[in-house]
Amino acid sequence: MIVADTNTIAYLYLPTEQTEDVVALLLKEPHWIAPLLWRSEFRNVLALYVRKNIIGLDTAMAMQSQAESQFEDKEYTVNSNDVLALAERSGCSAYDCEFVSLADSLGLKLVTGDRKLLREFPDIAVTARDHLASGSHQ
Repeated sequence: MIVADTNTIAYLYLPTEQTEDVVALLLKEPHWIAPLLWRSEFRNVLALYVRKNIIGLDTAMAMQSQAESQFEDKEYTVNSNDVLALAERSGCSAYDCEFVSLADSLGLKLVTGDRKLLREFPDIAVTARDHLASGSHQ
C-alpha cells in the first residue's frame, strides 16, 4: 500500500513524462490511499486543463468520476496538529503535508513527483520510478 499525492494521481490520468512509471506502479502496487484533500486538488488540476483547452469538460468530469471510484473507501482524514507541525518544520504547504502526515502515520511511502517533498521528507517521499526500483511494493 502507498499514499499517492495529487501529482501522482494526475500523472495516472493526464499524459506526462511520469505517466509510464505511475501506470507501472499501479499495476505492481494497486492499493493506493490519499487524504480527502486529493479530490479538491485533482479538481483544480482538471479545471486548469479545461481552461487551457487541453481537455474538454466532459473528459474532466469523466476523469474525476473514475478517480473517485478508484479511491472509494481509500480516503482518510489527517491530524491537523501533525500537518501543521510538518508544515512548520519543512516549509512545505499544509496541503502537501496532509499527504506526508498520512504516510507517516501509517508507516507507508508517499509517492510523489514534488521535488520539495522529496527533498524535505526523504524517508517518506519517493518517486514512482524509485519506488518501483526499490522493490518495496507488494
